[in-house]
Amino acid sequence: MLRNPDLPWKTLANFSRTMARMLEAGVDVRKALKSAAARGGDSRLEQALQQISRSVAAGEAIADALSETGRLFPPLFRDLVHVGELTGNLPDVFASLARYYETRMKQLSSLRSAIAWPVIQLVAAVCIIGLLIFILGLLPPAGADGRPFDVTGLGLAGTSGAVTWLGCWAGSAIAGWILWKYTRNNLVSQEAVDPLLLRIPVVGNCLRDFAVSRFAWCFSLTQKSGMSIKPSLECSLKAAENGAFTRAFPWIWSDLSEGDTLTDALAQSRLFSAEFIQFVATAEETGTVPEQLERMSHLFEEQAQRSMSRLTSVFTGVVWFMTAGLIVFFILRLAMIYVGILNDAVGQAM
Repeated sequence: MLRNPDLPWKTLANFSRTMARMLEAGVDVRKALKSAAARGGDSRLEQALQQISRSVAAGEAIADALSETGRLFPPLFRDLVHVGELTGNLPDVFASLARYYETRMKQLSSLRSAIAWPVIQLVAAVCIIGLLIFILGLLPPAGADGRPFDVTGLGLAGTSGAVTWLGCWAGSAIAGWILWKYTRNNLVSQEAVDPLLLRIPVVGNCLRDFAVSRFAWCFSLTQKSGMSIKPSLECSLKAAENGAFTRAFPWIWSDLSEGDTLTDALAQSRLFSAEFIQFVATAEETGTVPEQLERMSHLFEEQAQRSMSRLTSVFTGVVWFMTAGLIVFFILRLAMIYVGILNDAVGQAM
């Protein structure tokens, strides 16, 4: 559950880009798969494509062959390839998937770059304090009680104290990483956690904007490719990659089945902004839903980037505050220890 069962985004982007170019040039799909396997650069992809190539040569559809590889290819990838095969738009679908995963990589790279320096400073502060605990534990005991310097106020001193201090921070970081990986790779956890995350100021706005952008992109692509409304809606809500959106499908589809417009069904889910709902209403009135949603996906992607910049600023501020708080706390602790030593010395002199 901790390892992402899907192929990396970079691998999926390169594979999709290769397939799009070859199919657009009229290369037979089996030859395209073999060529993509040779250029894959990923052992799991190479093995999967060899299996897929054999299945396609035996007469299977590409989407069915992709499904036989387990969870290696994400559901969104398999669903859109299926749509491309049914509608004859496979080159366009692969090109769209390549752009999608390339955009995701750029977004992740921007986030990592923005938070890298604050995180490095926090780690450095924790390590310096651990070194300070170790060094102070080597000094002669201070005060009348004969205990070593306790700079943390937690009874940590010397080698054992430094190890405990660093171990607690490392353990917390590992536990947080494991929890995050588990929730991201488990649909039930996503559906339980993501609705709560959407309620958090700044964080919720950023997650919502990205989810709406992906929904609009996928719904536009599937509708333009001729997919019927129900699988198109389900696929698009999954493409949002947010448990709150995935969980909302039964209710949205129920409203549509009862005769509500797409605008009303999406509005009643309370997942989409008033601006997005207004766009959808206008598109429905003019009969240009796929075209308008494609345009909206770019607009909301730009808005999501701005939201991520704000979120990054907030996260950076939180890390800076934690780092500064640690430093100030330990400076005050050292000052209090020093004052205590002076008081003890004055008391003994008197």
